[in-house]
Formats: sequence, C-alpha cells, structure tokens
Amino acid sequence: MNMKTNQSIIPKTGFAGLKENFKSDILSGFLVFLIALPLCLGISMASGFPPVAGIFTAIIGGIVVSFFGGSNLTIKGPAAGLIVIALGAVQDLGNGDPLLGYKLALAAIVVAGILQIIFGLIKSGVLADFFPSAAVHGMLAAIGIIIAAKQIFTLVGVKPEAKETLHLLMEIPKGLSNANPEIVIIGAISLMILFGLPLINNKYVKMIPAPLIVILVSIPLGRYFDLEHVHSYLFLDNHEYSLGPKFLVTLPDSLFSAITFPDFSQIFSGTSIKYIIMFALVGSLESLLSSKAIDTLDPYKRKSNMNRDLLGVGIGNTLAGFIGGLPMISEIVRSSANINNGAKTWWSNVFHGLFLLIFVVFFPMLIHQIPLAALAAMLIYTGFRLASPKEFYKTYLVGKEQLMIFLVTIFTTLATDLLVGIGVGIAVKLITHLINGLPVKYIFKPMFTVTKNEEETEFTVDVFHSAVFSNYIKLKKSLDLLPRGKKVTIDFSNSNLVDHTVMENLHQYKHDYESQGGEFMLTGFDNHRALSTHELAARKRKKVTA
Repeated sequence: MNMKTNQSIIPKTGFAGLKENFKSDILSGFLVFLIALPLCLGISMASGFPPVAGIFTAIIGGIVVSFFGGSNLTIKGPAAGLIVIALGAVQDLGNGDPLLGYKLALAAIVVAGILQIIFGLIKSGVLADFFPSAAVHGMLAAIGIIIAAKQIFTLVGVKPEAKETLHLLMEIPKGLSNANPEIVIIGAISLMILFGLPLINNKYVKMIPAPLIVILVSIPLGRYFDLEHVHSYLFLDNHEYSLGPKFLVTLPDSLFSAITFPDFSQIFSGTSIKYIIMFALVGSLESLLSSKAIDTLDPYKRKSNMNRDLLGVGIGNTLAGFIGGLPMISEIVRSSANINNGAKTWWSNVFHGLFLLIFVVFFPMLIHQIPLAALAAMLIYTGFRLASPKEFYKTYLVGKEQLMIFLVTIFTTLATDLLVGIGVGIAVKLITHLINGLPVKYIFKPMFTVTKNEEETEFTVDVFHSAVFSNYIKLKKSLDLLPRGKKVTIDFSNSNLVDHTVMENLHQYKHDYESQGGEFMLTGFDNHRALSTHELAARKRKKVTA
C-alpha cells in the first residue's frame, strides 16, 4: 500500500509534467540561472574560450539535451572539471595562436560528442561503476588544484609567465608581490562572500546564491574603480598600476556574431586524438558520476537512465562544438541547487537554459560589467572544494591504501595530464590488489553463483575469490537481472578480497534496491579483516594460523 502511495506522488513527465509542475520548475530554473550565468562565464574564460562559449553550452544543455537525456533533475552545462582539458586543447593545438587553438579544440569536442553518442547507444553507462573511487577523487582534487593555481593570478590582476601547473604554483609568491591592489580588493571581497556566506546560519541568507551576491557586489566595485576606461593610479605613492576594460568580461555585439565553427584540419593528429579521448572519457565519467550523486538527492528516489543521459550529453556536446561552445556534463553544483530550490522535473533545466538565452540576447551590457577577478574567485572557491583538506582526510579514513592511490593520482595528474593521472591511479590500485592476493586471471572476471528458494522470493549471490573495481561490472549486471522487491543476500564467505569501490557501489545498490521495496544484505565478512575502521573499507580474508 505504501509503495502505491509513493508512486502516486511521483511527478509526471513530458508535457503533463510541465502542466503539473510549471510553477516549481520555472522558479527553480530561474534561481539556477542566477548561479549558472557567472559560472558559465568564469569557466569559459579559464578554459581559453570566449566568455559566451559557456553560455552557448548551457543553453543547449537546457533547451535541447533535456528532451534526450535520461535524468530528471540534473542541470547540463559547462563544468570546472573540464577546464584543464579545454585549456590544454586550445594551447597545445593552437601552438601560440589562441583563435586557431579554439577552433581546433571545437573539432575535438564535436568528435568526442559523437563518441559519447556511441557510448550511449552501446549502453556504456556502466563505465561509472568501473573506475576506482580513490583514483576518481584524486583526479577531481588535482583538477581543483590546477584551477586554483591558474585563477589566483586573475584574482590579483597579473599575468603569469609559467604555463605548467607545478611552475604556476612556484610562481604564486611572485604574482602576489606584483598584485594590482584595486583588483585584489574585488577578488578578496568576492572570496570572503563565497567562503563566508555558507557559514551564516540563517535560512533566508542560505536561500541567496553566493555567486549572485558576488556579482551584485563586484559590479559596483568595478564601476567605482572605473574599470571601463584605461587609466593608471598610484598606490602608496610609490608604484603605478594600470586598469581598464581588460579586467572586465568581454562579449560580442550579438549572440549570433559569436558563433564560431570548428576547424577539422588537424582532427587526425596525435594531439587532437589525445584530447578527443580526454573529452569523451573524462567528460562521460564526470557526467555519469554526477548523475549518480544527484539520484541519491532526488526526493522521489527516481533513477536516471545512464545510457540515455550519456546519449543526450553526446548530442549536446556535438551541437555545442559546432557553434563554438564548451563541452558539457551533468553538473553537480547546479543540479544540487536545482533540487534544493524545489524542482520537480527536467523542465527546470529547460527553463534555466531559456533564462540564459533571454539574458544574453537582451542584457549583454550587464555581463560586460562583471570583473574577471570576481569570476576567478568563484573558480578558486570551486577548486578549493574539489581539493579541500576534508577530501584528503575522508580518503585517509577509508584506508591508507586509498590515500596512497589518491595522492599518486593527484601528483601524476599535476606533473602530466588527466589521462595519464587516472591511468596511473588505476594501475596503482591494481598493483595493490595483486599484492593483496588478487589472482591475475580474476582481474576482470568475477566468480559468483546465484541461487534462489523455491518460491523465488529469496536470492543468494555467493562471491568467490575477489570482488574488485575491475570485475564489478559483470556482478552488477547479474544483480540488475534479479527481480525487484525480493530478498537478496550477497555472501562474501568464500571471497579473499573485496575492495572499497565494490563496497561503496554495493552500499549504493542496497539503497536503490530497498527504495523499491526489496531487502538487500551483505554478509560473510566474519573471516575478513577491514583495512580501516570505515564502514566501507576494503575487506581482506584473515590468514589462517596453525
């Protein structure tokens, strides 16, 4: 009876859902638009793309992709996690020519989008369950460090000499010593708002998006410092600094004049292929992981169709690349805000895209008033959240071996690139498993049996040898074939090793299965030793002593 009641309150979809939930979805779409506008501009600038590129992407992600994707509440748009790849593509493909690099990067985005469409059609949504958690979190933390390292120079109004992340980090003291004081004031106040507003424990204050406050404060500051006009000023009577429109967002006269078509002349070069793979692989992974995370926040416990979602993102990226936009993913920050603002269906994503379109068409001069230092502050805040000390501590609590994989992924990514970083993280994870007794022949092949009682109401899955991230997908596929609403027991009595990624995935699977009226249990760990006190720590069979 309870199940029927829960099902009956689930919002309708399609045009029936629009009619039913118009007020809540348009309100949430408007509030998400207020957050998305400055973030789209900031991500574009940090990626080496024109500011309007991110808005192109968010408009397509809202107005077009919503009708193809398989998610209910995710917001599609440009994400900070892809800044590193986009900027690298522009720099490496352009060889010093930013416009050429931009056009060649657009071609890579188009091809990557087509690859994502293929991923969706061949049902590659399970990719989200393959990558080890510590390596994924390490990659995201590295992205956060890279973003912050690059944006701190914009925050203080100086141009760095270094290009590589490690060199940028070493150049920060020099950049701070040459900081432009009035730009620093704008950046510092923006940072104080972003870090300080969440600390105010007032429900009305928490309803106001911090990026919106930053924009409302930074624009008057920019006008006060007369950033519209080129001029110089003395600070402490001993140093002259220059100011001007270069410290403000620059937009074209019209949206249509900003449309830029891709250049496919180098699409088969080694560099292009590298970035195609990175856009497709990292973008797909981030999007799938974000959709999974947002599903857990959905008050109606609806599940995204990961393959359709991947298909929709692929279509969106193909279109965005053709007109000059950034790559898109299912973005977790804006999606979380969407849920918190009371959205009911994917129409909120459509409205967010429509509001962006209306704003850039009719109010472009307001966007031009935004100081770049304010956008840099938002990105530094985003980078800090990705690489927060809490992330290091949380990983340590899961297990020392997880922290090692996390740190190796970070340092390798900072020293090389994302693709090498995540690859090394996976390799270290596999080596760790081999040391802990994982037989080579079971790296990708799980061993398990499924039995049921006569009434077919109880199912037992006996897992043998090892259950690790690299062989989990086949186990999950078998679990997906079991009927819902039954009693399922996963018995690890005969296993030697169960890693953290599998424990984490099964914990989420248990939540999903039980939300549909079933019972899901993990048993058989009496003879295993947890590698930490964390409830989802890896388990290893205890050695038998004579």
